[in-house]
Amino acid sequence: MGRRADRVPAAPRVGRRLRDPHRPGQPRRRADLLVLTEQLLWYVAYGSNLHAARLDRYLRGGRPPGGLRTYPGCRDCRPPRRTAPGLIPGGVYFAGESRAWTGGMAFYDPELPGRAAVRGYLVTVEQFADVAAQEMYRPPGTDLDLIRVAAETGRATLGPGRYETLLRVGTRDGLPMLTFTAPHRASEVDWTSPAPVYLGMLARGLREAHGWDVATITGYLAARPGVRGNWPRSLVRRLAGEAVAGRDAAEATGTGSRWPPPSAPCGSGWIRVPRGCG
Repeated sequence: MGRRADRVPAAPRVGRRLRDPHRPGQPRRRADLLVLTEQLLWYVAYGSNLHAARLDRYLRGGRPPGGLRTYPGCRDCRPPRRTAPGLIPGGVYFAGESRAWTGGMAFYDPELPGRAAVRGYLVTVEQFADVAAQEMYRPPGTDLDLIRVAAETGRATLGPGRYETLLRVGTRDGLPMLTFTAPHRASEVDWTSPAPVYLGMLARGLREAHGWDVATITGYLAARPGVRGNWPRSLVRRLAGEAVAGRDAAEATGTGSRWPPPSAPCGSGWIRVPRGCG
């Protein structure tokens, strides 16, 4: 049984911060309400979907390496139009038991002190609905009316389950930045240790999205509730080292993750990660 939240160290001051004058999950003034006229939004990932190849399983279907679950994919399997790293107010913690990875799952709490390292993906409202549905263990294919509610009011809850609470965590380019998390606070649940394969996915995502070195990745992950006190720092450092070495080797050999071009069929195995977006 893990400990409950008390004080969580802040994320390292590395990377670009995505700014918004409103606290995540809080209502905006009427003059600031966002309208999804372009049917686009930023999906903000803070867990395993920091890693682009992991998100690709939600978009095009399939089972990620080391995972126990096969995903049906989205109706629209095209890659995100853009990606951007960011830091948002709040923190990430691990709780519950993952059916896809075993071990604790990553959740976002906007009230935790510090900042959470995230990656924004510019996707359609329909794609976000289908990704969210798969996270909630619901079949994709149904538009979520509460996406608009979350975009305008800051928060919307579809149910009591994990990842069934939608939050607006900021704006970028005039579009809402949305994520999903649990309805409870970090201090209201027991923290649980994440599985090595899952934590390694986060480490690779942090290297890929933020370009962090081994020390920065280690410091960030080792301080997360659920990791802290359960994982020796030396093991976290080893995962971070493997993530950095693997990413650098892939870039050197040209075998790194690449998103499929818009014309590629959904079954294509070619993945391309856009660079220099922001």
